[in-house]
Amino acid sequence: MFKNLSMMTDLYQLTMMNGYFVDGTHNNEAVFDMFYRRKEGLDYCISAGLEQLVDYIKNLKFTDDDVAYLQKRGGFNEGFLRYLRELKFTGDIYAVQEGEVIFPYEPLMRVKAPLIQAQLIETAALNILNHQTLIATKASRVVHAAQGKSVVEFGLRRAHGPDAGIYGARAAVIGGCGGTSNVLAGQLFDVAIKGTQSHSWVMSYEDELTAFERFADIYPDGCLLLVDTYDTLGSGVPNAIKVFKKLREKGHKPVGIRIDSGDLAYLSKKARQVLDDAGFKDAIIFASGDLDEEIITSLNVQGAHIDAYGVGTKLITSESNSSLGGVYKLSGVYINGEFCPRMKISDNPEKMTNPGLKKVYRIYGKDGMAEADLIALEGESLKRPLVLKHETLDWKKKAVDDYTFRELLTPVFLSGKVVYQKRSVAECANYSQGELNRFWEEYKRLLNPHIYKVNVSEGLKKLKMRLLKEHSVKGE
Repeated sequence: MFKNLSMMTDLYQLTMMNGYFVDGTHNNEAVFDMFYRRKEGLDYCISAGLEQLVDYIKNLKFTDDDVAYLQKRGGFNEGFLRYLRELKFTGDIYAVQEGEVIFPYEPLMRVKAPLIQAQLIETAALNILNHQTLIATKASRVVHAAQGKSVVEFGLRRAHGPDAGIYGARAAVIGGCGGTSNVLAGQLFDVAIKGTQSHSWVMSYEDELTAFERFADIYPDGCLLLVDTYDTLGSGVPNAIKVFKKLREKGHKPVGIRIDSGDLAYLSKKARQVLDDAGFKDAIIFASGDLDEEIITSLNVQGAHIDAYGVGTKLITSESNSSLGGVYKLSGVYINGEFCPRMKISDNPEKMTNPGLKKVYRIYGKDGMAEADLIALEGESLKRPLVLKHETLDWKKKAVDDYTFRELLTPVFLSGKVVYQKRSVAECANYSQGELNRFWEEYKRLLNPHIYKVNVSEGLKKLKMRLLKEHSVKGE
């Protein structure tokens, strides 16, 4: 967790920056978009990480040691190295808010800055936003599967290093988790920290009952007992009930039990019955143990009696998707004051990019639910009725007249100055849940979700076709 991450970049970024400087084009303004490509399990995402990206850009500074290292390495123009000593970000950045629901191929960030500056921030922007968005999205899927039951992020021990554990916990809360086991994340981001009891506590005493009794003596109002160390139903739950009865006699209310292994569906149903029969209907059953959204969905189908989940490894590592697939692509440059759109052309349609200076609109129907997103060129206005078309199948269209809309990209930096209004993690999480509620369940289901419409405007379509035609003519 370094304060200054200016040197956290790929070598080729510095190579290109040096080239722009030597070529005299470094101060030409350029526009880059960041977006992610469609992958299974990422039909929608929850944006996260913007606050850390803002901190990175605010603190951009190449120190004397940094410049000396690059000078020693060689290959860089001396004038470029002097330029680095004074480099500060002076451009504009627009981005979606943290907690925003986003979809493949639509810009989640737009950078307009001198080419040399816009080039520099690519690596860090992708590193920061890709990771936190990925974890927030995984958390959102897990929370959705839990169907209103509490989910706690338990992954620090399995995270890919300290930063991944700390910022992953932050992202998980934005994605909907009710808290984290990570104490430092709780301190840094003012989020709830939660924990239960370890197997080592139980095993350190001569027997399970003694371990439970001592824990209850020390934590009489926070007594949640781990019952699967030896025999969940044979000793764990019966011993927990003995301790709970003593607590109740002393005027305390037991919290419940935790099951960390075994057949969670079967064990939870049997444990619920035993707890209820003993008069502890309010005692919760907390489950953990290599859980994810698919396992939680299966537990629901089996009628498991589980009140809360601790989800660790598969959440903090986003086991089903190792990366977001976010990219950062040039969409235009200014040459002699004139904006010149740029477009990547590929035999693979998914790798083609949308050129130009763009906005993203979210369209809501009269019922307040999201209808579609529209990627449009700067300056294009929305019409009524608005005709939403499939990007390549013009016959597949829908006209909406009674609608409202909002722009998804909001200003973060203007002329190098921060205009971003920092929000707490809790505010980001509440915002995200509120926006998710404006999408039909069909878009959020885990298996074969309905594909949400992301349209491109007529103006953007015409621009793409013109650039494709121009490229084809030049290629001949």
